[in-house]
Amino acid sequence: MAIDAAAGDNIAADRRRRPAWVPTIAAFATITLCLTAASWQHRRMLEKEALQQEISAAATAPAVPLPPAATDWPRWRFRTVTLTGEFDARHQILIDNVQHAGRVGFGVVTPFVLDDGRKVLVDRGFVAGGATRAILPSPAVPQGLVTLQGRVDLPSLRYVELGKPVLPGGPLWQHLDPQKFSQATGIDVLPIVVKGIGPPGDGLVEDDALPDTGIEKHLSYMMQWLTFAAMAAGLWLWFTVRPWLRNRSSNR
Repeated sequence: MAIDAAAGDNIAADRRRRPAWVPTIAAFATITLCLTAASWQHRRMLEKEALQQEISAAATAPAVPLPPAATDWPRWRFRTVTLTGEFDARHQILIDNVQHAGRVGFGVVTPFVLDDGRKVLVDRGFVAGGATRAILPSPAVPQGLVTLQGRVDLPSLRYVELGKPVLPGGPLWQHLDPQKFSQATGIDVLPIVVKGIGPPGDGLVEDDALPDTGIEKHLSYMMQWLTFAAMAAGLWLWFTVRPWLRNRSSNR
């Protein structure tokens, strides 16, 4: 009977030394979650890399005349195009709270009447704000027939306007929205914006940098999730498996 009791005690002790089920399940659930998140970030990184390649290819393609109005405009985003026509100085607007190189100012957007009669908004660049917002800058507009070159862009329509909405036809706008511009001014513009390259000496600062798709951000997040998974696995091995293996080795 004593032998049986001792054997039973050894079996019970051995069971207590085995890895606990609850910490094991929790650890593997955490590892699975982290690896799933890392895999998702990796897929997003690959998608952003493909998008960056598309943007670079479009931006480096040879300049061509602006295509017809019925074009699938998203496919033309970041393409370099040439425009011939005249600026409409009377309806020039300023986009508020635009920043460049740490300075706060305005984006200068001027309607452009193409030689075929179509109208398109041209983002001519950045102008710094003055000492007071009571006096808005009024950049000069090239006169007569001009030919310019720029990059097609599609303004984001996902925005929230703070404060009172701008007055229809007013010079200061919070966001660049071709549809709202058409409604406010009665000028039927194309649903795009051309980031134009203005003539030298117009006092505007051009920003022709391509957008950053955030590849580095997804890579960083992926590495963080992989690190969390490795930490969870390491903690499980240290606090659950290591004591169990040590006890089994001491009982032999």
